[in-house]
Amino acid sequence: MSDSQDAVDVKSHHDRGRVDADAPPVAVTDEWSQQAQVGAGAPDRNLALELVRVTEAAAIAAAPWVGRGDKNAADGAAVAAMRNVISSVRMAGTVVIGEGEKDEAPMLFNGEQVGDGGGARCDVAVDPIDGTRLTALGMPNAISVMAVTEDGAMYDPSAVFYMEKLVTGPDAADAVDLRLPIAENIRRVAKAKGTKDPASVTVMILDRPRHEETIAAIRAAGARIRLITDGDVAGAIAACRPDTGVDMLMGIGGTPEGIITACAIKALGGVIQGRLWPQDDSERDAAAKAGLDVDQVLGTDDLVTGDNCYFVATGITQGDLLNGVKFQGGHVTTHSLVMRSKSGTVRSVFAEHQAAKTHSYVEAAEEAARRGLV
Repeated sequence: MSDSQDAVDVKSHHDRGRVDADAPPVAVTDEWSQQAQVGAGAPDRNLALELVRVTEAAAIAAAPWVGRGDKNAADGAAVAAMRNVISSVRMAGTVVIGEGEKDEAPMLFNGEQVGDGGGARCDVAVDPIDGTRLTALGMPNAISVMAVTEDGAMYDPSAVFYMEKLVTGPDAADAVDLRLPIAENIRRVAKAKGTKDPASVTVMILDRPRHEETIAAIRAAGARIRLITDGDVAGAIAACRPDTGVDMLMGIGGTPEGIITACAIKALGGVIQGRLWPQDDSERDAAAKAGLDVDQVLGTDDLVTGDNCYFVATGITQGDLLNGVKFQGGHVTTHSLVMRSKSGTVRSVFAEHQAAKTHSYVEAAEEAARRGLV
């Protein structure tokens, strides 16, 4: 067994059962995934389970800070725990989407090399807490997120921080177009659902002043709205899942989060469309220098190329998508989603950890704080 897991209960489209976290994975036929396995002389472990250990660690480290009003402390704990565990993953990863530039983020900064240096070269996107404010206030839907793609597959988000987004699930993936009026996209989603009634469509959107006109247009079209205060990665995934009651995500959110979302959507089969949204002239100039067309609508395949990426997320607080971390006597339970685009598999991982063996996650965060690294 791994240090922190007794066993995990895996529920997927293809299987359901209790599996040993260190059990040999199913046979892997593609070269990149073969390279991403633990090397000779070590137990074979599927890369997906290696990655979920990373988000589990971040979520467990952040959980003691839920509801305590200190989002920086929560984020620092999650960053340190994630950085500690990611170093053991068999990969030669480069952080493409991280905590910021090197001079601003001493850990998990953009360009940092992560993993144990073996295995395949790959792009890595991390968000130790998507929803730091949610965590600090004890509100729903805070998650820890990580995505891994082949080397060079992720869109560079550095020029423009925000983008306008449209996300929906597989049923309406071919029907929507970000360039169309909001009412038309809602009508098309309703038709794809088989109802043709806009009132049957629920749109999730961040509760921001910049969305006042968009919210008014959604309501005028007859659709329902579910406002979220933070965390549009979880919201976008909810829009692609059949059991959430959410049909679409709209509005302006972070470009890095859009790319992470695209990794999940590759496996889910929905669509994300994005259009860069410069905040000021400096971002417009940065986009022009980078050769980016701010009017171009970027699709899922523009944000993440290829068809071999992993997405993992672990719940921190209770949410629509994932259960939060729970401390129960001598055990800690976590709920995660693990997705792989190549197989189209989406697994729910319910893990039970021995509390005594998760102390290392918290200790890593405390040590990093003492050293001024977070």
